[in-house]
Amino acid sequence: MHHHTPARRVTRLLGATTALATLAGLGLTTAGAPAVADESAGTTTAPAASRPHTKLLRSYAADTWRSYDAMTNRRTGLPADNIGGSLARSTRSEFTSPTNIGAYLWSTAAARDMGLIGKREARHRMARTLRTVSTLERNDPSGMFYNWYSPSTGEKLRIFPDSGDTIKPFLSSVDNGWLAAGLLLASRAAPGLSKKADAIRDDMDFGFFYNAEENAPAGQIRGGFWDEDPQDPVAVQGNYGGHGPDVWYTGHHYGAFNTEPRIASYLGIAAGQIPPEHYFGTYRTFPNDNCDWSWTETKPVGEWKSYLGLDVFEGALPYRDANVVPTWGGSMFEALMVPLFVPEEKWGPRSWGVNHPLYVQGQIEHGMKEADYGYWGFSPSNNPAGGYREYGVDQLGMDGPGYTSDQERTTVDQPYEGCRDGSPAPTEYGDGVVTPHASFLALRYARQQAVHNLHKLSKHFDAYGRGGFYDAVAVGSGQVSKKYLALDQGMIMASLGNALSNNDMRRYVAPGAMRQQLRPLMRMEVFSAGPRT
Repeated sequence: MHHHTPARRVTRLLGATTALATLAGLGLTTAGAPAVADESAGTTTAPAASRPHTKLLRSYAADTWRSYDAMTNRRTGLPADNIGGSLARSTRSEFTSPTNIGAYLWSTAAARDMGLIGKREARHRMARTLRTVSTLERNDPSGMFYNWYSPSTGEKLRIFPDSGDTIKPFLSSVDNGWLAAGLLLASRAAPGLSKKADAIRDDMDFGFFYNAEENAPAGQIRGGFWDEDPQDPVAVQGNYGGHGPDVWYTGHHYGAFNTEPRIASYLGIAAGQIPPEHYFGTYRTFPNDNCDWSWTETKPVGEWKSYLGLDVFEGALPYRDANVVPTWGGSMFEALMVPLFVPEEKWGPRSWGVNHPLYVQGQIEHGMKEADYGYWGFSPSNNPAGGYREYGVDQLGMDGPGYTSDQERTTVDQPYEGCRDGSPAPTEYGDGVVTPHASFLALRYARQQAVHNLHKLSKHFDAYGRGGFYDAVAVGSGQVSKKYLALDQGMIMASLGNALSNNDMRRYVAPGAMRQQLRPLMRMEVFSAGPRT
């Protein structure tokens, strides 16, 4: 089938193929627009055409979609994990993951809803991807997918194409969560494909990751498992699914609540594969009543509460003028990738509704005031100096060392009252690394600041190419990672789909079992987050 290039379609739509052309003539207006309630999406939105910055955001979307088109194999419908800034096919990676595939499915729906591609092309693209996904090798008892496949053949990888390193076939709970989210969205966004998408997803049993004994009775999910002996001393042999041979689980569980693996928890609860009590089985923060947890960032504030008969420590960490329920490392996508699809702040107005805006504000204040970079938005991304790295705001994470916002890994060693002394706070930070996807994740909660931050990045650095924003910018040195990553571009497409197409990502994923099972849990909880008094 002949494919129209996105450039041709976008030229008709915008009259300019890149956002750089749009930026020149755009004043970044500050006027608001009247809001209208959209309960089906679980949020409040203004009519898309009347909202400020719409033209600019559409141009970002058009270019970001071009990168996705370039990184996707025409025959299999599988996206590469990443592609070079030139968008040349020769720069595509030869590996992909379940997360990348899920992100391509939702990005295709977002591109259609924003008018970047037609309905027929979108359906054809998603159908091709689903056909390939249905043939991928998986772990039969769990129905789960392995972590690495070839985008050109669909073959399960045992050797990394780039490095030649051996891969031990691993099945990740969070990666399978994002693929399942993409399958659910495809089923709702393209009803003609629902039978195929649902058949794949219905075989995925998140109960295989769920350990009811960890922090019993609520339980936690493991990071994943190998179905061949990994010869790893911390692996735990077992089988939570109750059928098929034993597998080897990661030594760790996902114990922190405000992190991206909660998408797997939500899908498991919605499917009846994991009990609702699990929602309260991970830690808002660790308890503060002894020194057992003093290796974490700092002593939390908060109190014990009871939900569904379970005792939950409603903890929050003090950061600047607020108490915030932290993520694990302090990054943006840990906190804000899930609410691209699940309207947490609407279903949980006294929990997520308080925390998400505060978390964004904390990231902004770190970049603009505490570290004084002049820019903000810290999240795992390509490292402008080479490779991939976690970035974040140390004090917004539970982990003691945390993720850091600069290349020098400047950490903040806070005290833990009654247990250990801290060190003086840093007086200066180094070469801060800002990733544009973090600003797009913040669009819902700080629209004007996010658009302004992106505008400055594109104006002051060589940070924008034919496929949209490059992955990361070191704002001190000006070094740029001129690559596009499927995951990060997928977060941008989902953010823009919500912003420009009436919360389409949420409207596809949230209704039905997700709302019925999760909304009552979120509604009952009260976080300790809020302004510091």
